[in-house]
Amino acid sequence: MDIENSKAQMKKGVLELCILSIISKNDAYASDIIEYMRNADLLIVEGTLYPLLTRLKNDGLLTYRWEESKSGPPRKYYTITPLGRDFLHELQGSWNELLASVSIVLQNK
Repeated sequence: MDIENSKAQMKKGVLELCILSIISKNDAYASDIIEYMRNADLLIVEGTLYPLLTRLKNDGLLTYRWEESKSGPPRKYYTITPLGRDFLHELQGSWNELLASVSIVLQNK
C-alpha cells in the first residue's frame, strides 16, 4: 500500500473546497492561490490548479478578469459567482458533517 498516494487522494478531495474558500475571501490570481495553499501546508502545482480553475469556471462557479501587471503580462484574477458561493456553502456543510463523522470513528476504539 502506498501511503503517499492515499494522502494525495485525501488532499485532492478537498481542493475545490479550499480553492473556492480562498477566492470567496478575495479575488485571486493563480499564484496567490498556490501561495495561500503552500502556507497552509497544502501543496498544489500549476498543472493541478489550472484545470481545476477552468472546470470551476465552466461550471459557473467562478468568473475571471484580466488585469495589467507592472511586472509582466496581464494577470487573470478569479472571482466567485453567486452560484459558487452557494456551492461553497454546501461543500462547507458537507465537510463539517464528514469531519464530525470521521472524528467519531477515529475516537471510538
